[in-house]
Amino acid sequence: MSRTFLLCAATAVFALAIACGKSNQAPTSPSSAVQGDNAAGPDGSTLKATAPVPVSPVNDAQPDALVLVAQKAQMKFADVPLSYQFQIRSGGTVVYDSQVVGGGGSGPNNVQHTPNVSLTPDAPYTWRARGAYQGSFGPWSADASFKAPVGGFIRDNELVDPLIGGRTVGQIVGPAQFTSEGLQLNGHDSHVTYVLPTTLVAGQFSLMVKGADEGAEGDKSKIFAMQQGFDDITTNAYRFTGELRGRNYGGGPGSISCRMIAGDRISRDCDRQQRTFDSSRWYFWKVSWNVGASFTMEVRADGENGPLLYSQTRSLSGRTYRPSPHVLYLGSPIGRGGPLDATLPGGTYKNIYAGPNARPAFPQ
Repeated sequence: MSRTFLLCAATAVFALAIACGKSNQAPTSPSSAVQGDNAAGPDGSTLKATAPVPVSPVNDAQPDALVLVAQKAQMKFADVPLSYQFQIRSGGTVVYDSQVVGGGGSGPNNVQHTPNVSLTPDAPYTWRARGAYQGSFGPWSADASFKAPVGGFIRDNELVDPLIGGRTVGQIVGPAQFTSEGLQLNGHDSHVTYVLPTTLVAGQFSLMVKGADEGAEGDKSKIFAMQQGFDDITTNAYRFTGELRGRNYGGGPGSISCRMIAGDRISRDCDRQQRTFDSSRWYFWKVSWNVGASFTMEVRADGENGPLLYSQTRSLSGRTYRPSPHVLYLGSPIGRGGPLDATLPGGTYKNIYAGPNARPAFPQ
């Protein structure tokens, strides 16, 4: 019995040693819980994450403006902030690759991305996305099909016109040409005309323009304008003009100003402020107005969130801006003041919006 007892005791000590040895093994590191092994998975993924799920556009939908929205990927063994990669394909050819971009949200569970790409209007494409973390990539989402935006629209009291792909939803008058960046207006008589089917009584008219600056020939020249119908814009009962004074203006070339008339023959003029413009830089021009209260014009460098160069607000004295028909212009037709008071030539325009809503997400 003593031999049996000693054998059992020795076995117990050996088992305890093995158990202690296992308890001293290093725990799984956070990085190994996130990243895959050296060998990629069957789908090529190297990140332990689920695939994003496309939300929009899907099922051959055709959006007015292209924004890719997907349900976020989820880590399988850890909670870390993921970046993402988006691709757009035409057949099997990748026509756009975002590379790794931040995980900007569209709600708490979605991620969205606005591709900076010019697609063939109305053509079919697919898109997909995958999560990324520290150089490792999760699996691709399923392909989602869509049709490229038609390039713009005029609908009720709203218009969108990216001015890409050599197309516009407006009517071009005078010498103008499409470039790789947008539409260039080349003469004082050059302008683009839009007619809204429904009057926009409160909202905004905004655009991007570059190359129109104080060095161009002009006097009280116009960047954009609105009016009622098609009579002389200078004396129109619902005139709005956003102005950039050219080199012929004696009061200071580069001066910004604006004017609105709300059906009462009273000119509500904005203060003139002189600025220096860079012909290679984009500028954002916007006028907004509301019912019976006021209108505001602002100019910013680089984009709608760029440095503010000009902002003026004037009261509408209880009046409502309601031209019918409501006509909008890039540039301006020639009025009583003559050619030098019309379009400031040389400006390239893109990303036009007018309507009651926020500006859509245009490719930059």
